[in-house]
Amino acid sequence: MTIAILVLVVGLASGFAFLNGFRDVSNAVALSTRTRALTPSIAVLLAALFNFLGAMLSGTFILAFTQSWITLPSGTSGLTILASALTAAILWGVYAWWRGIPLSSTNSLVGGLIGSGAASVLVGGNAVGGMDNALLTQVALPLILSPIIAFAAAYLLVWPVTWAARYTQPNVVNRRFRRAQAVSTAAVAFGHGLQDGQRTAAVIVLAMVAAGLSGGEDVPLWILLLTAVMLTAGTLFGGWRISHTLGHKLIRVDPLRGFVAQTLTSVMLFVGAIGFHLPLSTTHTLTASVLGAGVNQRFHTVNRRLVRRILLFWVVTPLVTAAAAFILELAFSPLADL
Repeated sequence: MTIAILVLVVGLASGFAFLNGFRDVSNAVALSTRTRALTPSIAVLLAALFNFLGAMLSGTFILAFTQSWITLPSGTSGLTILASALTAAILWGVYAWWRGIPLSSTNSLVGGLIGSGAASVLVGGNAVGGMDNALLTQVALPLILSPIIAFAAAYLLVWPVTWAARYTQPNVVNRRFRRAQAVSTAAVAFGHGLQDGQRTAAVIVLAMVAAGLSGGEDVPLWILLLTAVMLTAGTLFGGWRISHTLGHKLIRVDPLRGFVAQTLTSVMLFVGAIGFHLPLSTTHTLTASVLGAGVNQRFHTVNRRLVRRILLFWVVTPLVTAAAAFILELAFSPLADL
């Protein structure tokens, strides 16, 4: 039974990675297609390639991430906790995509782990270790700090960039920054692969440890390859609902401000993944950067109603997935006794 549930968890983790790429392709391509810097097909192919590279290279940081993350109960109890959390995150992610709302997959997953861990304790199982730290470092701080920093930094960065281009004709400025957006699009996709690739791979590593098939000291190549392939496949088949939200409905941006938002997002993702091993949300960071850069112009039109809706989704995401995973774990819990 342990092996069967492990296979289920690996399958759910693969689906989670696919959905992650499917939804988050918009983070890399929304602005470059909106400003006509890249055609949609070229933008998606570029994002898929650098998503794959980022996910493959994330193996360097996975062990540091898992060692500072959570500790699962061994055996089927730990596996059902993961299965419940992944299922809840997938269901909520599909609903948010259908509504065209960008949100953090990490917040969904951590919320699910909190809910399923609580249900495990309720039925007499073992608790999930390190959830207090995970709640602080992977939900509260990224949810609060990264959007604030991204918004403020993007707003401020527009000034020196526009000052540097003050003597250049507007059509020349737009042409140059459209070209630069090709690079920043690739950088965002690479940063997304680094950040979200290590999350999915870490889940599979934790599942292997809970099943007693790994000590957690290394990351097998097949885990990295599976994660990278599923992220890339999701990117290639990605839906455009969220891309339309970021590129057209949220706020109007020109190539200069699109470049500022994408460049700042990629820098924050690199620093978070490589420098501090912090799980920054690509969605939160880019959305806030787009708003910050877009607001810093003489005539801006922020869709305030949409902004309020996005913020509401961000706040309730860990609560909803925790509740769903709690119910799912109660349903899965009899399997732990088999």
